[in-house]
Amino acid sequence: MASFFTLPIELVYRIFDHFDDLTMICSMHNVCARFNNILNTYHRYQILTELDLRRKDLNDEKVENLVNGLHFIQNLTTLDLSFNGIGLVGASLLAKMLEQNETLTTMNVSFNGMVSQAANYFADALQRNKTLSALHLSGNEIDAQGMQYLSDALLQNKTLSVLYLDANGIDDLGIEYFAGVLQHSKTLRVLDVGHNDITSSGIQHLADALRENQTLHTLDLRNNNIGTEGMIHLARVLRENKTLTTLNIRESNIGLEGIEHLGNALQQNKTLTTLNCGANQIGDQEFYHLANGLQENNTITTLDISNNQIGPAGAQHLGNILQRSKTLISLDLYDNQIGPQGAQHLADALQRNETLAILELHGNQIGPVGAQYLAAALEQNKALTSLDIASNSIDDEAVQYLANALHRNKTLKDLHLDDNNIGVQGAEYLAVALQENKTLTELDLRANHISTQGVQHLAKALQRNHRTLRTLNIRNNGIGHQGKQYAKEIVKHNPHIELLYNH
Repeated sequence: MASFFTLPIELVYRIFDHFDDLTMICSMHNVCARFNNILNTYHRYQILTELDLRRKDLNDEKVENLVNGLHFIQNLTTLDLSFNGIGLVGASLLAKMLEQNETLTTMNVSFNGMVSQAANYFADALQRNKTLSALHLSGNEIDAQGMQYLSDALLQNKTLSVLYLDANGIDDLGIEYFAGVLQHSKTLRVLDVGHNDITSSGIQHLADALRENQTLHTLDLRNNNIGTEGMIHLARVLRENKTLTTLNIRESNIGLEGIEHLGNALQQNKTLTTLNCGANQIGDQEFYHLANGLQENNTITTLDISNNQIGPAGAQHLGNILQRSKTLISLDLYDNQIGPQGAQHLADALQRNETLAILELHGNQIGPVGAQYLAAALEQNKALTSLDIASNSIDDEAVQYLANALHRNKTLKDLHLDDNNIGVQGAEYLAVALQENKTLTELDLRANHISTQGVQHLAKALQRNHRTLRTLNIRNNGIGHQGKQYAKEIVKHNPHIELLYNH
């Protein structure tokens, strides 16, 4: 220890450079007075504003050391302690810290299995804390009792605006407790209660509260048993609510009648911009009702209808919407059944549409013919920046059409062709296109059959510095040892490109 006292401060700084944040905070304090003084002037320590301690296996002793160390950090605003197995003792220590802390704005203690008593600790802290604006309590088994504790506290709290309570075993009673918060809250803007045990009864409590609430803009209800009756309650709110902009009702069993009510509500709603109703067994019949609402709606910018059973007829309705829409920017149709005919309907609309930037068609059975329709659209379209047509049995002949479109298209930045039937010839077509295209930044070709020769074609095309491409994924293509050498050539000539391949 004597030699430590004679070390120049610059050398001690260099020693600190080798410690991670957790070690620096938990183990460096109170070794001696000089150590403390040096640590408090250490630049990385002084400017620390965000601390990511996910999956660090923090037991109660480590949490206690962490809390003691955090008292000395003056600028920390974000603390992530998720996935650590922190128990009740650790939760109590963190909550007491929150009572006194005046800098933290975001705390994440998700997936620690803290149970409802921990919610009581944090509830007490929230009644005293004046700075925290975002609290993540996902996956902590806080159930209805924990919701009662939190609800009572939030009626007093004036700063919290973001609250994540997903995957907590919350039932209708827990939501009933929280409805009172929503009725009176002037600060809460984001609420996530997805992956819980909420049914139509709980949704009714939420809906009644939302009629009075004037601040909440994001509500996540995914993977609850909302059902048709619950959707009817939500639809009534959507007709009246003037603040909600994002609604997630994914995997909620809302049914045909529920979809019809949702569609009718969208005709009158003037605020919702993001809607996720994926994984709700929506087929063409159900989508017909939703489409009627979307055709009259002028605010939706992001629509997620992935993991449903939408076929060619539903795609035709979507095409009609796209031809008229002046607002839709992102459309997610991942894992539906539109087929080549559905792709044709969308492609016809894309030749006229001027707003859609992101189109997700992964796993839609469009085949080579559907890809050709979309390629023709890309030659005319001037808005699309991202297209995902992975897992669609697209072959080399179809890729030739897509490559030709890339010669002319001036807007597409991301193209996902992974998990198709693209071989050496298709890789060559794309390589030639890359020599002329000046806008594509990401090309995903993983899980195809381009092999060694396909990588050679790409390497030849990228011999010169390609100024626009930033990511090229060729994993799982059977490129072999020689293919890896060609891959290294690509990186050599284009050090800015992130090349992903099997080493």
